[in-house]
Amino acid sequence: MKHESQWSAFFICVGVAVLAFLVSVSSAAAQSNDGQNGQNNNGRGDDDNGGFAVKQGPGTNTGNCPAPPPPTDKVIFPKVYCPYPPGIIPSDLTTESERVRREIRGIEQQAMAQAAALGPLMPTSPNQVLAGNGVQAVQILGKLENYDENLSVFKNVACAFCHMPYAGFSGPIPSVNETTVAYPGSFHYRFGKRKPQSYDYSPYYPPLQYNLTQANFYGGNFWDLRATGYKLRSPDAEQSQNPPLDPQEMGNADFGCVVFRLSQAKYRPLFEGIWGNQSFDIKWPENTERVCRTPAGAFGSDPTPLHLSPKDRGTASSTFNSYADSISAYEQGPEVSPFSSKFDAFLAGSTTLTADEMAGYNLFRGKGNCNSCHLDGRSTAPSTQLAPNGVDTGAAADVQPLFTDTTSSNLGLPKPFPYDPIYYQSKPDSFGFIPNPAGVDFKDLGVGLFLRSESGVNPNSAWTQFAPQFDGFMQVATARDVGLRPASPNFVKAYMHNGYLKSLKEVVHFYNTRDRMDFAHPAQIGGCPPGFIEKVNCWPQPEVPSTKDMTVGNLGLTDHEEDLIVLFLETLTDGFTTPFPNFNTYTGP
Repeated sequence: MKHESQWSAFFICVGVAVLAFLVSVSSAAAQSNDGQNGQNNNGRGDDDNGGFAVKQGPGTNTGNCPAPPPPTDKVIFPKVYCPYPPGIIPSDLTTESERVRREIRGIEQQAMAQAAALGPLMPTSPNQVLAGNGVQAVQILGKLENYDENLSVFKNVACAFCHMPYAGFSGPIPSVNETTVAYPGSFHYRFGKRKPQSYDYSPYYPPLQYNLTQANFYGGNFWDLRATGYKLRSPDAEQSQNPPLDPQEMGNADFGCVVFRLSQAKYRPLFEGIWGNQSFDIKWPENTERVCRTPAGAFGSDPTPLHLSPKDRGTASSTFNSYADSISAYEQGPEVSPFSSKFDAFLAGSTTLTADEMAGYNLFRGKGNCNSCHLDGRSTAPSTQLAPNGVDTGAAADVQPLFTDTTSSNLGLPKPFPYDPIYYQSKPDSFGFIPNPAGVDFKDLGVGLFLRSESGVNPNSAWTQFAPQFDGFMQVATARDVGLRPASPNFVKAYMHNGYLKSLKEVVHFYNTRDRMDFAHPAQIGGCPPGFIEKVNCWPQPEVPSTKDMTVGNLGLTDHEEDLIVLFLETLTDGFTTPFPNFNTYTGP
């Protein structure tokens, strides 16, 4: 009995040890698996080594997309989202995306060198002004943010991915500009719905306001004006806060995640030197890494899945605003909005326009009626349409004109079906997010969408009543730098909000002939009748015909006069008086 008892005790001990071992293994495995979904925290928010905060489903993949590039920095990509039919996504998208990313990293290194050369930041009492180098410091910080891929959910897309200097801070990939026009975001392959808008000179747009006397909106940013500036009083700064949170762009699920990534940035000391050491004084939740690598759209109706305390949420909000102000400082600075074109030199009296350029200028502000919206800072010359008895005094009322009246207009462009990827995004991705439930029935009403809070959030309910009047309206973009592009003949640049027009000649020809009876046809893109050539002597019907701007469309310009206007528009290209920074960074076809 004694031996049996001893053996029993032995087996019990062994059994307990084995059970303890199995429990420990199971616990470690569970912790590891949960680590894939986010435990094992070290107190700084960087809690684990992979995975997402929301479980993936099957998603949608037709197999008609290129393989995405391999992830970097231990990032795990979700299942590819590809609801597109054959022929929509350019076959070179992956290689061209990687080319742009290499260019971005080169400019980022340049900015780091500029930051290192700043010298010490010297806050001066009582207002803590950074004496001597404060302006440059904020602009360089904004530049670093603009070229930082780590601010996207999968650390693969910087703001600059859609806005490179050599393209006038618009789309840098010729094949995308030629086809989809909209660019893919951090989540492969969610696409936006419009052409990336150039942001040179965008800081000069005022906060959005409705002028009762003129019955028109002035200011704001984005094509649909949804960056109103109502809070920061800078539409440009507010605009910079949108792409990091857009599910179809940089894809962060919470602005706290942008701040968290900023707290990990190499340039954090510069940020704190400008905006204060309290900028990142935040107690990050245990699951911060997990939440911040899970894309926007995965959390359903939860707008703030990173559960910060009210105090920390307030700190993060203030820091996110400082991030935005820095971006805007960069965009208003000499690397983005330099006023260095030939036309600026002409206004300064240091150069003259050629005879053809001057002829184009006179058409621009006369028969072409261009400066009724793209204000040139001078009085309007006689116009056969609007001011047949007008007199041009020849005096420059503004020596740094913006070439925009900061309003919006419906130019009567056709619906970009079947090329825009947005029409196919009516099926769920692996997180159940559906970018465009309307599918092919989606109609881009521009400002009208925003006023109804169907694109962004309208912060002023008094504006909602004007939505039908502004259906189809898009921002009047500056005409500055519309000709800025690489010298390569293979580079295609897209124009207008949907990128339908591919050259300045096509733009001017559209303005000139859109409404000619022998040019206008009740057709969609690709549907011109036999004997007619689209964009030459045939224009498809407008997407939103009811509010079409009728001050253009049948200008009576000759083909040569169209060419002269193009020549003038090219004088608005920066880089004439001083080299345009990073213009030569293009390494594509």
